[in-house]
Amino acid sequence: MEAVILILALLFVAFVALGVYVSVKAIGAAKRGVDRTISQARRSVEDTTLRAKSFGQVGVAGELAQLRLRLRTSMRATQDALQAGVAEDASLRESIGLFERLSVHGRELDDELRRLEREPDRARTTELLPQLRERVERITHSAESLRWAARDRARSFAEDDLESLTTQIDVEAGALRDWSRSEPVWPDPAAEPSQAPAQGPQTSSAQAPQPSATAAGPEQAPGEPEPETGSQEPRAIPARDPRLGMRYSWEKSARPETTN
Repeated sequence: MEAVILILALLFVAFVALGVYVSVKAIGAAKRGVDRTISQARRSVEDTTLRAKSFGQVGVAGELAQLRLRLRTSMRATQDALQAGVAEDASLRESIGLFERLSVHGRELDDELRRLEREPDRARTTELLPQLRERVERITHSAESLRWAARDRARSFAEDDLESLTTQIDVEAGALRDWSRSEPVWPDPAAEPSQAPAQGPQTSSAQAPQPSATAAGPEQAPGEPEPETGSQEPRAIPARDPRLGMRYSWEKSARPETTN
């Protein structure tokens, strides 16, 4: 009895622990989903604001907004391209590692540009603009290099696969068109049966055996017509051509005629 109670208690504790574990996992997944949604919404709002500033403002503020927008757009496009390609090409994992290191510099530069947007000393910010442009150019150039290399690699694989598939289709199409070699030659049911083979060479009259005097009847005088016999020997009926009786699956059987 005590053993049964102990087993039930252990099962109860196991179920409770499993329920707590599942609940924690579900809450964590929900929290990550909410955080991801909030981050995407905040990023969309910020990009829209930067786009509006780049077109609506002039001077240092407008140029800073343009630099930030260009940097963020290039980095996000490269990240999406690498994450989409790594599912099919595992060799892009090293490229993703390089991009993560590049993203550290990109985030630092974006934060610096954001601080300069609120900087009241516009003269000092104007002096820093050439250096900021150079840094943005270097980071975006590196990001674009990774992005286009990944796209070129995927395009090369697709072209190789398409070329191989086209070759296989051409070979199969040629085999299907070559119907004259594979089509069987069917016999013509209307063809006449072949003639009987020609007889061998006749024996000469000199070698022909002479009838015996005892077996033969009275000799017939020359010029006298031969007596007619009562019945003649019947002719041999030629054998039926087996090809005439052949039927094929596509031929319809003749319907019997109905009599009223």
